[in-house]
Amino acid sequence: MTTEAASASELSRYPALNAYLRHVEGPGAELPPIPPRPTRQPRIGRPAAPLRNSPRALRAGIVAGGTGVSALWAVQAEPSARLDALFATGAHLTGLLAGYGILVMLFLMARIPAVEHGVGADRLARRHATGGRHVLELCAAHLVLAVCGYATHAGTDLVSTVVDLLGYPAIAAASAGMGLLVAVGVSSARAVRRRVTHETWRALHLLTYLGAALGFVHQLAGPDVASDVVTRWLWALLHATVAVLLVWYRLVVPIHQALRHSLRVVAVHGEGPGVFSVVMQGIGLDGLRAEPGQFLRWRFLRGGLWHTSLPFSLSAPVRGDELRITVKALGRHTRRVRRIAPGTRVLATGPFGALTAHRRTRRKVLLLAGGVGITPLRALFETLPGAPGDLTLLYRASTTEHLFLSGELEAIARGRQAALHYLLGPSDASFDPLAPQALRNLVPELAEHDVYVCGPPGMTAAATTALVRAGVPEDHIHAECFTF
Repeated sequence: MTTEAASASELSRYPALNAYLRHVEGPGAELPPIPPRPTRQPRIGRPAAPLRNSPRALRAGIVAGGTGVSALWAVQAEPSARLDALFATGAHLTGLLAGYGILVMLFLMARIPAVEHGVGADRLARRHATGGRHVLELCAAHLVLAVCGYATHAGTDLVSTVVDLLGYPAIAAASAGMGLLVAVGVSSARAVRRRVTHETWRALHLLTYLGAALGFVHQLAGPDVASDVVTRWLWALLHATVAVLLVWYRLVVPIHQALRHSLRVVAVHGEGPGVFSVVMQGIGLDGLRAEPGQFLRWRFLRGGLWHTSLPFSLSAPVRGDELRITVKALGRHTRRVRRIAPGTRVLATGPFGALTAHRRTRRKVLLLAGGVGITPLRALFETLPGAPGDLTLLYRASTTEHLFLSGELEAIARGRQAALHYLLGPSDASFDPLAPQALRNLVPELAEHDVYVCGPPGMTAAATTALVRAGVPEDHIHAECFTF
């Protein structure tokens, strides 16, 4: 593939890389070549690329919101040494934080492009899972403190207190909502998750919305929110905002994309043992603004698959009105995808993921793939800006039979004068090709590279650890695991 020198306007597509080059190499430095993009007719009024919220900005926003909720509690709290008042004060704080935490969990899973593209779907899923456990802990603490406070104040036993409290409609609603959230949490435990189908797990997760609504009813009746008109309206506005985001990005946008792009399968062909590619065509696919390295959620409208949304990465850049995914048949649904007939309608939602060129901060780049994790990195290997010698791809596989898309990778490497190394051998072999010293031997100046990692969870974690030990700064390692 031929390349041409990047202009300032072209390089502006990669702001982090641009800033690094200007800082380190000076304003007159030669910029890395960028592979030419397909020529398209100009689109009047084409929307700009979505914003990207960094993980640090997201974390700061969540902490700021929690601080604001705590401040609301502190302003209304009345100091007292009485035991019942202490229980009640603790119940108010944990209740407010639990309500706020539920909103944060829903926000993280709303599939908002600015958050998805900046943080990454896998990292959001992990934060959602961890945060969900903390929310349940806060709910449990709120329940215990409220019951103990009421019992201490009324001088009754705990059983009588629980019976009395359930007589209040708002408290009964909160109890039902907490029960639903506990059911969702139990279904997400690893031991349970392995024993239920994906459809059952998703159906149980829909109960989160009902649980949040019941909790909102309880919060509006509580003294911390109901005692002040402004607070009540702000709390309601916060809930309404999250609800609108959920409806917009999880319902309205997918329907709009389905009607706009009219995707259909045009070909399915094998790439290796248990691995195949699905080629699809549609209308106006540039409107998806899907970047190399990203994935979409695919719903194939045929029996046994129409009710399931499957996340697969693009294994090649979008070309005109054609796109491609490459899939490994690991379960019941992926095996059914292998048997899809040409002409099958497809609904695609996205794109998602942050494993894109926008995370790049260095001139030299190492792409490290394991197994079918090659799919997003193959697209990046073709499209990342780079002069000869700037790009290196390491592909880990057990045998040559498990090297997928190798012909395309070799053609790209020749055309771009990039380095391509196959790291073959069983994962339990005595020699580990992903050991820190082995990586340093394969990739000169490894610590000066940005590294993109994609593969099975175990391989990704081991590679990340090895890269850090080899001297690569953690913020130069960009990894995504699609285990959500």
